[in-house]
This record gives sequence, structure tokens and C-alpha cells, in this order.
Amino acid sequence: GSNVLRMSSGIQIKPKTTIQKSKPSSPLPCSPEPATKPQPKPSDKLNPKTIDPFGDHSRPPSAFAAIYAKGGIPCRLMHGSVKHRLQWECLPETVPFDPLLVTLAEGLRETKHPYTFVSKEGFKELLMVEGAAEKAIPLLPRLVPVLKAALAHSDDEVFLRGLDALVQLSAVVGPSLNDHLKHLLTNLSRRLMDKKFRERITIALQKLEQYGGKVS
Repeated sequence: GSNVLRMSSGIQIKPKTTIQKSKPSSPLPCSPEPATKPQPKPSDKLNPKTIDPFGDHSRPPSAFAAIYAKGGIPCRLMHGSVKHRLQWECLPETVPFDPLLVTLAEGLRETKHPYTFVSKEGFKELLMVEGAAEKAIPLLPRLVPVLKAALAHSDDEVFLRGLDALVQLSAVVGPSLNDHLKHLLTNLSRRLMDKKFRERITIALQKLEQYGGKVS
């Protein structure tokens, strides 16, 4: 930030030069070196304010946060007085599942608001559109590893979001998920030992069995 200070003090010394004319059009703190900038880096587009209001800028944003910041997720959180809901920029049924459904599944591993809500709710609402099954089935080979990562996550909330998403997916794609379930069941059985998850996982397994036929 030192060059910003240097430039602003330079302006005060020469009040009548042309620099002052351009001052309103290019506010200094935002662009310390106008014109000479090389191709903008993708990271320049990510305004830290939109990523993390609490100021942890040292960690690069996750892929989901980066896509969200660039407007790549076609839904936004609407703050309601009673409960939050999603607002879609276009009808969810017109949104291509590839890659959005996979991106939303990736977002299940987020631990920050609003990504947590947007990814969970977006995943659910996308699966509710007409024809979701045939759009989601071809994506299973990519969705399953992403859900597995959520189920293997150390954060309890992330795990439960992954579990809910898995059940929602199973309800839509039915038996098509069966071949992939073996990759996920180890993560579920690991948490089954934990009392606080036992009931949720048992119910989820019953639903998976109900939607997909027998889960061995």
C-alpha cells in the first residue's frame, strides 16, 4: 500500500497538474497502477469483501467461493425475516447440470456463510427440477467423489450436508447410484460408531435402500 500513499501525496504537491483531473475517474486505493497493468489475474477479480467479510484473506478462496464471487453460481441467498431462501437468476430447469450440480456438491464442503446455504439449498433445488434424473445420472462418476469428500470431512456440519445431499441424489437417480455406493459406505460406517450421528445415518441408509433397492 505504500505506493498508494506516495501517489496521493504527489497529487497534493502539484495541485494544478493534469493528475488532479483524472482523480475522480480513477479512485486511487482501487487501482494504484492504472494503464500499465498486465493481463488481470483471476485473483484480482475476487474482491475480498465478497469472499470473506471477516478478513481472513491469507487463505486463497475455495473453488466454490471463487466461482460464486465471479457470478458463476446462478443463484443467490435472499435474506428472509423468517428463513433464508435462494433466488435463482434464471429458472433452475434451464440451468445446465454440468457443471453446476457438481459445483454445488463441491460447495457442501464450505464452512462459511453464505456458501454453506447456497450450496446445500441449490443442490436440493436443482435436483427438484423436471427431468433431473436423466441430467444427474451421467454426472454420478463426478458427483460421488465430491460427496465422498464431504462425508469424509472432519466438520460435522459438512458431513451432515453431504449425507442429506446423498439421500436427495439417491431419491432422484434411484438404482443408478448403487454401483457407486460402495465408495461412500465406508465413510458412513465410520461415523455410525458415533452416537450423535447414528440415528441420522441409519435413517439415511434406510432411504438409500428404499430408493435404490438393496444396499449390500
